Amino acid sequence: MTGVQTLTVHEQEADQRLDRWFQKRFPTLPYGHLQKLLRSGQVRVDGKRAKASDRLAEGAAVRVPPLGASEPGGEARDRPPVSEADARAIRDMVIYEDADIIALNKPAGLAVQGGTKTRKHVDGMLPALAGKDGERPRLVHRLDRDTSGVLVLGRTAQATRALNDAFRLREMQKLYWAITIGILKPADGFVDLPLSKQGDVYEKMSEDHDGQRAITDYRTIDQASRRLAWVALAPRTGRTHQLRAHMAAKGKPILGDPKYGEQADGMADGMVEALDVAPGLHLHARALWLPAFGKRRGETHLVAPPPENFLHTLRALAFDPENPLADEPIPNMREQYRHALLDRGKKKRR
Repeated sequence: MTGVQTLTVHEQEADQRLDRWFQKRFPTLPYGHLQKLLRSGQVRVDGKRAKASDRLAEGAAVRVPPLGASEPGGEARDRPPVSEADARAIRDMVIYEDADIIALNKPAGLAVQGGTKTRKHVDGMLPALAGKDGERPRLVHRLDRDTSGVLVLGRTAQATRALNDAFRLREMQKLYWAITIGILKPADGFVDLPLSKQGDVYEKMSEDHDGQRAITDYRTIDQASRRLAWVALAPRTGRTHQLRAHMAAKGKPILGDPKYGEQADGMADGMVEALDVAPGLHLHARALWLPAFGKRRGETHLVAPPPENFLHTLRALAFDPENPLADEPIPNMREQYRHALLDRGKKKRR
């Protein structure tokens, strides 16, 4: 990076310390050099001087000074070249592209951004997707390392800004598939539960009424013998581990979840193991609906085929992978519930 740029804090990055945000966005930037930039006022948040310990708010504008090849942490010097194997791998992930965006089907196990002990990640592979002008696509949101599915990139600075705004203003709709241990009640509904980070290592989430508000709508697609369910999830907010934490809070954690799976409610020992399900986290970012922006006409619908472990489990449980209910957008269940209560109150007053 050779010039000053202003980056917007994504919803998923809200409440992070500024130094951790830099570590994730610029994993090769030495901490000592970041401290010098902060002391000299070259890094600013919403136009004001900032400290490493400052917590970032969603939508905040972070001024990032030049990190040229001659400076410590500069991308041109420190970013290793993309190997032929990694270049082929990320090209194979592409499920859609046009002049503005590229959509990937990210496999489980691959991190989106680098960090401590994370050498291989999507961000480091993006030069392989550079256009004829040499401009590499840009990340606009993230997925957990163990979550597969749709990851959209901006091909140009203008498209990236528009996509950042769409995510920040919640103008896009997301759809995830998951297999839960246990059956959700009611079958269709929502979870409105604040979440807060517990520690700096795993960013594990827990119930906390002083935490950030998090809302998830859900729909049960199918169920197997009251043991496992195939559900569609639509996060209305973008907290870290939101879907995993919300399902665990309902006592129905996502199958294969190493962090929240112990919170299964009422499952006998060995019950899940006795079923022919595949290993791995069963959480897949199935689809994104992007609004029109710039010269784009109408909505863009991006769909990622599920990974083999997810398909194996669907078949093992006799679920139909072509079930049309699975791909229908989920309405805002919380708003529907609120309106139903208002209507009920009006009828009582009559």
